[in-house]
Amino acid sequence: MLYLVGLGLSYTSDITVRGLEVVKKCKRVYLEAYTSILMQADQKSLEDFYGREVILADRELVEGGSDQILAGAEQDDIAFLVVGDPYGATTHTDLVIRARELGIKIETIHNASVMNAVGACGLQLYQFGQTVSLVFFTDSWKPDSFYDKILENRKIGLHTLVLLDIKVKEQSIENMARGRLIYDPPRYMSIETAARQLLEIEESRNQQAYTPNTPCVGVSRLGSPQQKFKAATLKELTKYESGEPLHSLIVLGRQVHDLELEFLYDFVDDKEKFKKFVEEDQEYFKPPPYVPPPDDDDDM
Repeated sequence: MLYLVGLGLSYTSDITVRGLEVVKKCKRVYLEAYTSILMQADQKSLEDFYGREVILADRELVEGGSDQILAGAEQDDIAFLVVGDPYGATTHTDLVIRARELGIKIETIHNASVMNAVGACGLQLYQFGQTVSLVFFTDSWKPDSFYDKILENRKIGLHTLVLLDIKVKEQSIENMARGRLIYDPPRYMSIETAARQLLEIEESRNQQAYTPNTPCVGVSRLGSPQQKFKAATLKELTKYESGEPLHSLIVLGRQVHDLELEFLYDFVDDKEKFKKFVEEDQEYFKPPPYVPPPDDDDDM
């Protein structure tokens, strides 16, 4: 059996009781170590808590060495641990498909992830549209496919959760070209970097998917003791000091419920100023007023 086990967001003890029981009985235990991190734990603390060895699974192993992970899973129990929920990244879907092709049984043990825990900021989960990912820009590479999805969400009034890039065990172009197994230090995108990149793409696309005054929420260390939210305009967030990772960003939709707004006031510097930006932003993509069809009797 291949077990996909969600670890939650922060602590070693965030794993479910059933998940912990599974980990303790498995022959091998892998920890997916590149799409996210447990903010209050590391490999050693997990091994101490589980009482057994944990094998780090980097991007190369998960995407190119799935057969190694799945080896013997027809007879033995193998655990694949994922920060958050197992299906928070498409890479894990690929692993499941490969296991099915090999006739390996699969069981999933779910847990909290950013996709549901983000509701702690006060925005209602069913008011979120498509989630997008934002990668670190380079001088020559500034992908903007996320922009169209934010635009679509905003047109129908929905909030957009923006997941910010993390780079773990990444090589520089020079080291990659020279075949040197030298890896750059881990990097985690901050809220202020994300805000600057979003505005850079808006300036080039100029479709007003959002503006410098669009209200947003910066989310820092969700699920940890240092969890923090900051409600401000996109421009204001370019100067925000978001602190230690992990971070994400929410672009508010055109329709903001009164209860959502009331909840967000706890995270703003100036309540009236923020309310003004929300009200102004609601004019964008506002549907035209309803015009009833002509009454046939009027033509008689």
